[in-house]
Amino acid sequence: MRKQAKEVNLRTLIKAAWLARDRAHAPYSGFKVGAVLENDKGQLFSGCNVENANYTTGLCAERTAIVKAVSEGALKPGGIRRMVIAAKADRPAGPCGSCRQVIEEFAGEDTRVVLTNEPGKVALEFTHRELLPHAFNARDLDKE
Repeated sequence: MRKQAKEVNLRTLIKAAWLARDRAHAPYSGFKVGAVLENDKGQLFSGCNVENANYTTGLCAERTAIVKAVSEGALKPGGIRRMVIAAKADRPAGPCGSCRQVIEEFAGEDTRVVLTNEPGKVALEFTHRELLPHAFNARDLDKE
């Protein structure tokens, strides 16, 4: 039986997401976002949004964190345990549609997504299925 890695304290994840937000490159919109994911081994990978003068080539914080984890060999489909997304706003800022689809690709059955719009505070928490119900995923590509 494989031993389950210990979960990281949620406070630690929230703090890491806000630190990632501080590193965002958002000179055009001024809207900084940070994200941190915890994989199934308890490792943390952070990301921030990176804007570009050509708006369409910018990267979101959520996808930056996921790509970092994948490129380090630390994330496979089903491997996200939790993801925390930090953005200073009047209301919690959820991931864009593209990020929701990428989260779905790497989410596990019990993956939780936490939104924080104030340092140290949880604004919303939900499952990845609530984030993207009826998601298109690898099962839809199975050929019979």
